[in-house]
Amino acid sequence: MVFFCFLISCGTSAERKEGFEFRQNEQGLDLYESGDPVFHYQREPGVIGNQYICNNYLHPLYSLDGDTLTEEAPEDHPYHRGIYWAWHQIYINDQSIADGWIMENISQEVIRLTTWTDESTAVLEADVLWKSPLWHDRSPFVREHTVITTHRKEELLRIIDFEIGLRALTNGVSIGGSDDEKGYGGFCARIKLPDDVAFVSGKGTVMPQNLQIDAGAWIDISGSLGSPGRKSGLAIICDPQTPNYPAPWILRQKGSMQNIVYPGRQRVTLPVDSDLVLKYRIIVHSGQTDYLTDKKVMID
Repeated sequence: MVFFCFLISCGTSAERKEGFEFRQNEQGLDLYESGDPVFHYQREPGVIGNQYICNNYLHPLYSLDGDTLTEEAPEDHPYHRGIYWAWHQIYINDQSIADGWIMENISQEVIRLTTWTDESTAVLEADVLWKSPLWHDRSPFVREHTVITTHRKEELLRIIDFEIGLRALTNGVSIGGSDDEKGYGGFCARIKLPDDVAFVSGKGTVMPQNLQIDAGAWIDISGSLGSPGRKSGLAIICDPQTPNYPAPWILRQKGSMQNIVYPGRQRVTLPVDSDLVLKYRIIVHSGQTDYLTDKKVMID
């Protein structure tokens, strides 16, 4: 009898649940598709790099083969964190109150996290309040509303769409990238960068440089990003509805993040009666780049 029950148990555990499933844990949410991991959303603040308290980002992001594509708290930049969106300059009027890039004088409280799935998509929707000890006893000054929509995996790729809405809760809030000629800030991906990594845009092969590059609306990054010898890739695309479309890029061949820049060095003021909306797409793929000619996939 005991032996019979063991067989039933083994048979049940081997079944793969089809479709999307969110699983909650102490740190946030994990998304699975047909039992395979897609990403982890970090809801709770946690210490990374032994110093930086961070949350509201994706890590790990997985390849189609289940390899981890992203990095968190690497030695060279311990505040880098998977797929994230952040700005060095955060001001209220003429006062610098926070640096969201290194999470200095800022916290992000996820006050609401909603998920739902259907046959073709999985949606994660988060409301996040930005607070600073330098502003009115940590009263919130920005409400972020972020929607992450994951589409059903196709044979060679998976599409993940990001919509990040930012609304000021007081007058005079502005955000900007690094206050230098690089001007980096906005939507970023800290991914593994093997020796064979290659960058391609609609304009052809791209060579990363120190300063911003005008490479068009999308960049594809391919190589042995997962397990050794196994090709995979990740493309980042700017949606035409994003204010600075097609947006410049900060790209790095080694030891850093890849950034589609918004707004750059010059700060922009956040509205108080509507959301400033930034929209991007990530495509995780198997290393095959034929899809780059599909305009519906690339939203170009």
